[in-house]
Amino acid sequence: MIISHDVAGPSNGPAVLLLHSSVCDRRMWEPQWAPLAEAGFRVVRADFRTCGDSPAAEAPYSDDGDVLALMDRLGIERAAFVGSSYGGRVALQLAALHPDRVRSLALLCPALPAQRRGPALLAFNAAEGALLEAGDLEGAAELNARQWLGPDADAAAHALVRAMQLGNLRGALAASGEHELPEPAVDLTALTVPVLAIGGAHDIPDFRDVPAELASLVPGALHVELPWAGHLPSLERPAQTTRLLLDFLRR
Repeated sequence: MIISHDVAGPSNGPAVLLLHSSVCDRRMWEPQWAPLAEAGFRVVRADFRTCGDSPAAEAPYSDDGDVLALMDRLGIERAAFVGSSYGGRVALQLAALHPDRVRSLALLCPALPAQRRGPALLAFNAAEGALLEAGDLEGAAELNARQWLGPDADAAAHALVRAMQLGNLRGALAASGEHELPEPAVDLTALTVPVLAIGGAHDIPDFRDVPAELASLVPGALHVELPWAGHLPSLERPAQTTRLLLDFLRR
């Protein structure tokens, strides 16, 4: 199965793949969608399994494998990746396992492959888990919107994140079984592609520390911390985040 996706921009433009946070789906990239296409990039945004319009898997799969299959279907040999949170983790796996398919990485508050959970993330997971155990999906979606959006996010951003997360929770509950393949070990110190690692000053330490860690692990990686941002800067200050991405992708 090819995961649900959209394509925009010139067919001969440099490919850019947008990978969403696990809290969201491909709609999170709406503010960046048109500007990237208008700048001449061939832009692809996709939904991971059980997120957005992508159904649950019925056979063993991996999210990075799904992305590679999508690239093959679209005839994309190499692409720049823009990944938010979990999407950044998938992008890092792709770059480590399939370096010939990745041109560059722009990572917004990314997770790391095999990342250990610190006290802040464990506390959030416990609060979310209690709501899910009680069957309160709406409450869990609201908790996620409050947790992961920074102070500059407006009411529309909160409403969108609540809706996306609620859909993801329902999709995960409807999944018939666990088919995700084990995550392979990767060596991030071997990465050679350009990396922009963006953090948010209002994010929890689990994710605030990752961009700085990447800058020490990956030769030449650029670390930028946004003083105004939470965990989802592309939805908090969309225009400013788009400018950052365009500046990096044009290099």
